[in-house]
Amino acid sequence: MFDLYGLPADFPGCKSAAAEDDPYQRVEVLEDALRNDISDRRFIPYIQLHEFEALILSDPRQLGSQFDNRADGIARLETMVSRFPSPEHINDGAETAPSKRIIREIPEYEGRKASAGPIVTGRIGLSTLRSKCAHFAGWLDQLESLGETA
Repeated sequence: MFDLYGLPADFPGCKSAAAEDDPYQRVEVLEDALRNDISDRRFIPYIQLHEFEALILSDPRQLGSQFDNRADGIARLETMVSRFPSPEHINDGAETAPSKRIIREIPEYEGRKASAGPIVTGRIGLSTLRSKCAHFAGWLDQLESLGETA
């Protein structure tokens, strides 16, 4: 799993992907290029649109389980998320990436990303993550289909 936000310029497929306006197309180009670069049929690449925190933004209310007294900031995050087609569409600018938006509302998230992030996404659950994050859902479908062919 790689975050789209902050990929190095020499990442496979970066130049081709830059020509894509649609984020889903951009990440597909990158994943295809990485798959071709690794060249192993067992490798299933996944690049998160735009970064891991997009998954958290599929249900920002769950941040309240880790950060007390942040109801106002969480409400602002919910309002912001509602302006996008999905959490995966929340862009990757230096000040507008999903993590930056969370940190702006909950500053202590910055120091607890590695511990709070997985807990919050666990509380959100796969059902919600799948319903709100189509690219993530597609990757999970690919992984789950591996068990069907065994």
